[in-house]
Amino acid sequence: MQLWLIIAIVVAMLAVIFALQNAIPITVSFLTWKFESSLALVLLIAIALGVLMSLMVSVPSKIKNMKLILNQKRKINELEQIIQVRSDINEEKKDNLKTEIPTE
Repeated sequence: MQLWLIIAIVVAMLAVIFALQNAIPITVSFLTWKFESSLALVLLIAIALGVLMSLMVSVPSKIKNMKLILNQKRKINELEQIIQVRSDINEEKKDNLKTEIPTE
């Protein structure tokens, strides 16, 4: 957890340094929309949108995998319970057989 925090702080510091060194104003045009902003801000927004889109693509498959894992864990628990019950039944049968055999 602390490693991720350190990495996040380093990335944030690099982003600030990048923004300070690339403060050149540029005009961005998209369809009929135009605005003027710094080069660094435009690049950081583009990177953020790229990260957001990649998350939107990867999250559904992660959710599907999590559901599959939960179903498999549930099935494993059910099978372990069945094994335990059958083991208990077999132990009882063995005990009953031992008591039924006459000893001389």
